[in-house]
Amino acid sequence: MVVHFFGGIHEIYFPYVMMKPTLFLAAMAGGISGTFTFQLLDAGLKSPASPGSIIAIMATAPKGVWPHLNVLLGVLVAAVVSFLVAALILHADKSTEDSLEAAQAATQAAKAQSKGQLVSTSVDAVVSTDSVEKIIFACDAGMGSSAMGASILRDKVKKAGLEIPVSNQAISNLLDTPKTLIVTQEELTPRAKDKSPSAIHVSVDNFLASPRYDEIVASLTGAFPIAEIEGDIPTSAPVDSQEIDLNHIDAVVVAYGKAQGTATMGCETIRAIFRNKNIRIPVSTAKISELGEFNSKNIMIVTTISLQAEVQQAAPNSQFLIVDSLVTTPEYDKMAARMYK
Repeated sequence: MVVHFFGGIHEIYFPYVMMKPTLFLAAMAGGISGTFTFQLLDAGLKSPASPGSIIAIMATAPKGVWPHLNVLLGVLVAAVVSFLVAALILHADKSTEDSLEAAQAATQAAKAQSKGQLVSTSVDAVVSTDSVEKIIFACDAGMGSSAMGASILRDKVKKAGLEIPVSNQAISNLLDTPKTLIVTQEELTPRAKDKSPSAIHVSVDNFLASPRYDEIVASLTGAFPIAEIEGDIPTSAPVDSQEIDLNHIDAVVVAYGKAQGTATMGCETIRAIFRNKNIRIPVSTAKISELGEFNSKNIMIVTTISLQAEVQQAAPNSQFLIVDSLVTTPEYDKMAARMYK
């Protein structure tokens, strides 16, 4: 709340909304009511507020007491409406508690998919204290989430006993300096490489919660290089939808372990695809411990690679679609294209 309101980093609350997708209604209601209040009171700003913190907003409001009060009133109305709608939704929601980690992963997957990208964690070179003398977090504005990311990694570097400076700046201000490690979000990496081709570049999907930071520190301390961490790890391959007998499927079940969040979103994704294809097959979610009720050849169970063994053991007679992501897999469209119910 403090980071969102005073820091202007709004992506902080995205995973919490993704945990309960119905909370999008609360965010929408707050935005609509706040905008309506601004229009009603003829409130506005002299220039864009960046980052969008309350401090920057008030600093760019027109001079005078009433213009500032009008802006504050719009913010207050939006906050009250969104809180009230969210409270009603949460009070009526009887579902089990979802996982924040799963929601964060789903948020990043959705952001990458919306840009037509695959999330990548590739690096250009092995990171070591011989090849890195400073670390820079780069983003469009050089503030906000990149500053938070720099703070997180700076703390990890300090605790590891390394004397490597960690800073943040805008991509437009980057210089082509050697022995520099530049951390950027995936979609900004090409621009950073153009500005500083001599540097080592590491892409992350989220400045605020990335496992790459621990890998960078481990590589700098000599525990193991990032290139070794990223070696191919043998896993079970996803099951091709062509191998599934879809002619006798009467129901689709999306299985989950402890966290139901991504399974719910995967379920809604399949339902939407089925509606568009006029496929009248029910789709639901089920916990792995409940899959015994769906242990039948006419039931198709959708699950991830990591849960494949548990799911197949719980319902050995069912058919399975194993995917890498319950939210952003192309297998759903392939499956629907072969169904005629």
